[in-house]
Amino acid sequence: MTNYVLTVSCKSTRGIVAAITGYLAEEGCYITDSSQFDDMETGLFFMRLTFISQEGASLEKLRAGFEAVKTRFGMDAEIRNSEHRMKVLLMVSRFGHCLNDLLYRWKIGALPIDIVGVISNHFDYQKVVVNHDIPFHHIPVTKANKPQAEARIMDVVEQTGTELIVLARYMQILSDQMCQKMSGQIINIHHSFLPSFKGANPYKQAYERGVKLIGATAHYVTADLDEGPIIEQDIARITHAQSAEDYVSIGRDVESQVLARAVHAHIHHRTFINGNRTVVFPASPGSYASERMG
Repeated sequence: MTNYVLTVSCKSTRGIVAAITGYLAEEGCYITDSSQFDDMETGLFFMRLTFISQEGASLEKLRAGFEAVKTRFGMDAEIRNSEHRMKVLLMVSRFGHCLNDLLYRWKIGALPIDIVGVISNHFDYQKVVVNHDIPFHHIPVTKANKPQAEARIMDVVEQTGTELIVLARYMQILSDQMCQKMSGQIINIHHSFLPSFKGANPYKQAYERGVKLIGATAHYVTADLDEGPIIEQDIARITHAQSAEDYVSIGRDVESQVLARAVHAHIHHRTFINGNRTVVFPASPGSYASERMG
């Protein structure tokens, strides 16, 4: 038996759930998990189903048969094989904590993805990446060559069939054109001190102001810098006894955990962009034994 996941978003109206579940029943499918959400403000409906084809229906057959339901309700919907490993491209600059964390989770199977490469504007983590048998691409970025550098990045994306780009502390701003082309396919991580503590050494700035909470935000990248739809956030409490170095260390831990959870949610098709916000459904039973990563 093959496991599938169905994701649906459309205008909310009567009969959507009945049509979906009725179709799956007719095709001999057994639903193993279901989550749905009606946004009363926008009038949009979101749903995620996992199911098993007990009669061995192929992905192509299921997709073709579901077209009538999609058309009837004007759905943005997709049926996928749950075993498909998304092709992910990582990008990093000189802070490697998120990169190392993602590589470890990938290596132990906690993140079931295919890492198709790592891009960096520096050489700091070349050896780490190559030692994992992952292609490393050094693409330096300056004000003068930024369009050419971004073109090289997109060449890597197209050649590898990248489905998701993860900015694992990649400290370069992407162009509006790239953000639009890869809309909903780029995830970024940053500390949650914005907009209060901008620029260099935000943790030192926070320490000097006696901040008591350190947080991190993972979001989809848009043309509005650090303002895309939020996927995941978390915080850690700080006391007066901790140093500026402690702030940095704790902050890096939170960033790594938040980014990993956001990536995990995306690759399992649990995230839906809802205007400036997201709908993020909880993990399906058995999809991730330790969903509380970190």
